[in-house]
Amino acid sequence: MRRLESYLLNTLYAVVAILCTPLLLWAAATKGKYREGWMAKLLGQVPQCDASRPRAWIHAVSVGEVNLLATTIGELANRRPDLEVVISTTTKTGFDLANRKYGADHTVFYCPLDFSWAVRRAMRRVNPTLLVLAELELWPNLIAAAQQHGAQVAIINGRLSDNSYRGYSRIGWLVGRVLRQVDLIAAQDGTTADRFRQLRNRAKAEHQSDAVVVTGSLKYDGASTDRTNSRTTALRELFGLTDQDIVWLVGSTQAPEEQLATEIFSRLHDRYPELKLVVVPRHPERFDEVAAVLDASGLDWQRRSERSEPSAHRSPSPALLVDTVGELGAWWGTADIGFVGGSFGDRGGQNMIEPAAYGVATCFGPNTWNFRDIVAALLAADAAQVVADRAELERFVERCLTDRQFAHDLGARAQAFVTTQLGATSRTVDLLERLLPTAADQTQAAA
Repeated sequence: MRRLESYLLNTLYAVVAILCTPLLLWAAATKGKYREGWMAKLLGQVPQCDASRPRAWIHAVSVGEVNLLATTIGELANRRPDLEVVISTTTKTGFDLANRKYGADHTVFYCPLDFSWAVRRAMRRVNPTLLVLAELELWPNLIAAAQQHGAQVAIINGRLSDNSYRGYSRIGWLVGRVLRQVDLIAAQDGTTADRFRQLRNRAKAEHQSDAVVVTGSLKYDGASTDRTNSRTTALRELFGLTDQDIVWLVGSTQAPEEQLATEIFSRLHDRYPELKLVVVPRHPERFDEVAAVLDASGLDWQRRSERSEPSAHRSPSPALLVDTVGELGAWWGTADIGFVGGSFGDRGGQNMIEPAAYGVATCFGPNTWNFRDIVAALLAADAAQVVADRAELERFVERCLTDRQFAHDLGARAQAFVTTQLGATSRTVDLLERLLPTAADQTQAAA
């Protein structure tokens, strides 16, 4: 049965690949990010690892997961110095960031696509003791190959949005089989845990032997609360931000959120010249598109990529486009007022924990279904606000400018809330350690 499923999946993937071939060839020819890693992705030609050590293969699909898993990777390596941790990614931006963050201490490679021959070869070469997938990376052939290889499989920081749950429920026969091959599912919250249990065809009354456990969200542990951290301090100095400046950061944006922000900023800046605008688009491929929006606005603005050191010859522009990857977390530390993007469109929101952790007066639009529990908890703590449209967003920003106590108190409640949610990393690593052989086991095996 497993061979039949693998054959059917390979056929499905091949059909999709053939249909997408013209688009893929065009993308490879025009965008450098699609040119790399194809030997690993299609053939499983990943680095050959030493077979004598226990090994955790941690998959972080892109930039968000690479940043998210930093605390887990660090704590796992600290607790188990005998364990080799290797990291795979799918996207070029994720690969580049993972190399910068972890490449000095850990092997980083492109994850193979979910063709059975590619994942089996990769599994033989990496030889993992444990395969760790972040949030919701359900690749049937990869998980089956890990199980056949004898590796334990874990999903950490697991989440299932409403749309994902509905979609997976329609193919529950397949998803249930895949999830039953997973040894641990560390869910962000109780709702997600129940959904995973239902997809695994388990009763909600499952006891301690259940593979699904609520650990909380790793996003809380990964968020900095210290505005004086070295990266944030360097960014403030780089762009000449002073204590008199009030920074409004719009982060992880999608169209038309940048347009709305520039229009609001243009109206407010004349009355509040201390206001600065920092725009951080979600996707790097939109940097030039957002630059065109800023050009059309008539604002004096700069690109982050054009500044590598403070300039004594140019006064800071009132608006900045952050057209670099992996810096958003540090930029949130410069902000006094924050708008979390992806919440006026159809993306379902983005991570609002980072600005909350810094004590930023934070708002977001109404479409945040991918972060439903986090949003509900922030709102219950009066630690953030929802703005329904452009008019409400402008009123929120102006209130923060005119009522500094309101902005301070909102941010302080947000930061206090985040500190009460810490601990998911420790709980997650506790569970991962149970899936690994002990150091004593390794010594006996070597003997």
